[in-house]
Amino acid sequence: MTEEKTWANISRFQTYLFNSGDNFKSYEMLGSHKVKIDGVDGWRFAVWAPKAVSVRVVGDFNDWNGYDKMLERIETSGVWYGFFTDIEEGMLYKYAIEAENGETYYKADPYAVKSELRPGTASVTKDISNNYKWGDKAWISARSKNSTLTEPMNIYEIHIGSWKIHDDGSFYTYRELADELVPYVKKMGYTHIELMPITEYPFDGSWGYQVTGFFSATTRYGESEDLKYLIDKCHKNHIGIIMDWVPAHFPRDAHGLRMFDGTPVYEYADPRLGEHKDWGTMVFDYSKSEVISFLISSAYFWAEQYHIDGIRVDAVSSMLYRDYSRNDGEWVPNEYGGNGNLEAVDFLKKLNKIMGTEFPNFMMVAEESTAWPLVTAPPENDGLGFNYKWNMGWMNDTLRYMGMDPYFRKDNHSLLTFMMMYAYSENYILPLSHDEVVHGKGSMLNKMFGEYDEKFAAYRTLLGYYMTMPGKKMLFMGGEFGQMLEWRYDDQLEWNVLEIDKHKRLHQYVKDLNHFYMENKALWELDTSWDGFRWVNEADSENSVLSYIRRGRHAADNVVVVANFTPVERPIYKIGVPLAGEYEVVFHSSAVKYGGNKRITKKVYKTKNMQFSDMMYTIEVAIDGNSVMFLKKKPADKAAASKKKTTASKTAKKTTDKTESATAKKAADKKTTATKTAAKKTSTRTNKSAK
Repeated sequence: MTEEKTWANISRFQTYLFNSGDNFKSYEMLGSHKVKIDGVDGWRFAVWAPKAVSVRVVGDFNDWNGYDKMLERIETSGVWYGFFTDIEEGMLYKYAIEAENGETYYKADPYAVKSELRPGTASVTKDISNNYKWGDKAWISARSKNSTLTEPMNIYEIHIGSWKIHDDGSFYTYRELADELVPYVKKMGYTHIELMPITEYPFDGSWGYQVTGFFSATTRYGESEDLKYLIDKCHKNHIGIIMDWVPAHFPRDAHGLRMFDGTPVYEYADPRLGEHKDWGTMVFDYSKSEVISFLISSAYFWAEQYHIDGIRVDAVSSMLYRDYSRNDGEWVPNEYGGNGNLEAVDFLKKLNKIMGTEFPNFMMVAEESTAWPLVTAPPENDGLGFNYKWNMGWMNDTLRYMGMDPYFRKDNHSLLTFMMMYAYSENYILPLSHDEVVHGKGSMLNKMFGEYDEKFAAYRTLLGYYMTMPGKKMLFMGGEFGQMLEWRYDDQLEWNVLEIDKHKRLHQYVKDLNHFYMENKALWELDTSWDGFRWVNEADSENSVLSYIRRGRHAADNVVVVANFTPVERPIYKIGVPLAGEYEVVFHSSAVKYGGNKRITKKVYKTKNMQFSDMMYTIEVAIDGNSVMFLKKKPADKAAASKKKTTASKTAKKTTDKTESATAKKAADKKTTATKTAAKKTSTRTNKSAK
């Protein structure tokens, strides 16, 4: 058998896969790599520049203008390569690409694993293959066996550069964050950290969403091994890492991907497809196989090399629609005359399938703001294949409601209840994200209606409601203690407000609420099933009160929730419950320790044999204004517990089946129509805000 042709250890098969859109580890072929060729150590450089006339490597090793490091073309692959023995780790370099128009373009390496810190724009030679010894084998093994769909997931979203900064204005390093952020997140009861983009970017004001280094961890906060240390420490403390990732667009910076070899290489040639004018960025050409290899390889790289646990894909809506943020005449219909970007759809399906196959239970999360159907359905069922979708409709509706004068809320009650018309059409994350605390929108606390004192009670109610509705949870940093100012990317959070009693008590509330969520299976065990939720009374718009039950697999785990969204106390408020007995208040947002007034103090309520809201029994609870409380049925006394243990499950099931069958049927009917109903309301919610 003839030995396969290679070029400095790059095989013809690798280039074939790359050109076919199927090289998901193309970072092993392209970029700069420390290699041994015929027993000689050196650095291999390889870059895709299909229309280039010539390519050479320039850097601080040849005064940025030499011709001593010319690259050779690998057949018809469009890939250029070279091997040099006088290169050392840590050297700066770019590709000098001679174009067909006679111009020379100086470009950073698209596959560089390290990039020069802004304002520098060069790439840096670095070998990261074995620069860190991982200690998270147990975590990775457990992750592969356990889906997050039936586990608690409470995400703390952060921007590394503004969580905390030093007194001199310098950033916390990855290692400093490992020592301070990780214990904080664990103490507060979060299960995951979501990092706003840490892929290298030149402009701080883009928050990382205008990426130039799709394989480079930003050096603002340290080296690649330091980031690995942070992630490793998270895993050792049972905290997962989700990373924001941006395959939707890239900036126009001269050293970046735009017009890479003097022609549109990574972007669509037609500006009606290839530009986001609102954002001043370029759109990836998803019809090119090599671009698909590039993008999927980037996602694969972060999972393999940095052990991240999930990716939140930014701006998915902009990828799905050819007319996204475009007026008539500014976009090109697809081959069927529609507005869907079919190539992008195929890319997302392929991406999600590969990541799910190669990294079991790896999370792919879509920031998708429209009613595009089946975002979280498997590709084989004509879905996009994401694991989760941000529920931005819920976020917009809820925050709009909480900003209203309570007097008018009775006429807008559906803003809270509409969610349950589509709650199970996708696997949702309920986000209270960074996008909602910028651009004049105010901080999360300041979105609440009312004066300073009133805002806290309303915010605690919002958080209690949010934590008990179906879907995983995500809160942007600062929301846990009531940041007063809008988020500023160039300054740290207002940690000083924790010296103020109300903020300190709110901080304690969020901590306890997080742990309550973690400890109560009913709040997450059936998150993707109608069996996990039942309205008690969703129709009390007059009083602006919601009552519902979050259900687990066992009736003993069920949590009854009553939320009062006005400042009016309800000393006698009737709700239905499915089982007879005593119901104990197990959590209350108006407790004094959380900054509440504790005007209503009763802890236990006994059922009455009176049917209410299609339930067999009734309790009359007392609830403070602007508050939420959780109740659980008290178990039988210890003496009787053993005797009743064998029959309790059957009794609970029999009662539940008898009293809830009608609701279950109704829920099933709702589920079949959810997508159409949601589409009608949410199709206009396309998120067009600049990143």
